[in-house]
Amino acid sequence: MYKAQLNGKTFDIETESGGWLMNGAPFDWDITPLGNGHFHILYQHKGYQAELVNIDRQAKTVELKINTVKYTVQLRDKFDLLLEKMGMNASAASKVNAIKAPMPGLIVDLRVKAGDAVKIGDALLVLEAMKMENIIKAPGEGTVKHVKVKKGDTVEKSQVLIEF
Repeated sequence: MYKAQLNGKTFDIETESGGWLMNGAPFDWDITPLGNGHFHILYQHKGYQAELVNIDRQAKTVELKINTVKYTVQLRDKFDLLLEKMGMNASAASKVNAIKAPMPGLIVDLRVKAGDAVKIGDALLVLEAMKMENIIKAPGEGTVKHVKVKKGDTVEKSQVLIEF
């Protein structure tokens, strides 16, 4: 069994001898791989173009682009669910010391301040680069010690933005 989280909604996904079930109902999508991470999806007589943009195995997230709209899906497998049930969340083990800029850009929004507690996947800030807004998310749990930038700052690649 798997749990997927998308836009605040949780979906239960499991396998059955005849295929996949999503929230107990048959998963009746027709998905055709086109190569290089591109897929064609047919669902309820409508066609969709899908692209697998990124897989973050550590954060257990998948970033998809469906008809030009990006979605980030958080996935948890049966082992993650078991650890959660036992109160031993695997993400609690990953401590974060600092967040660095993945690319040069402009800070257009700050969503945390010193003293804030963050969980894996929480939005920390928005970095604009090449006219695209990139939401920088927490890769683990921690408490914000110091925010080293402010809205409107220009940053360089690998510059420390937030310390935990």
